[in-house]
Amino acid sequence: MQAMQPILMMLVMFGIFYFILIRPQVRKQKEHQALLSKLGKGDEVITRGGVIGKITGISDDGVLVLELQEKVRVRVPRAYVEGKWEGKVPEGAEKRAA
Repeated sequence: MQAMQPILMMLVMFGIFYFILIRPQVRKQKEHQALLSKLGKGDEVITRGGVIGKITGISDDGVLVLELQEKVRVRVPRAYVEGKWEGKVPEGAEKRAA
């Protein structure tokens, strides 16, 4: 019985880590992927770098064309979009900036 205690403790610790750290991160990543797949023309988005713009074009290779100002456009990979811009910073972005 003494030999099983360290193995049992390691399994309990892994279970705690899974439910506290790994599972919420995977869920958040899936939600972000779903958001990225729903983006379309006319949506206002914010990038990881803090650039806010309106989507004016989407290419097949995953690159978005953002209009920052009238006649000012930039190309951004879809993966660099943090979320939709609703006049406030998306949740969690403040933590990464600090």
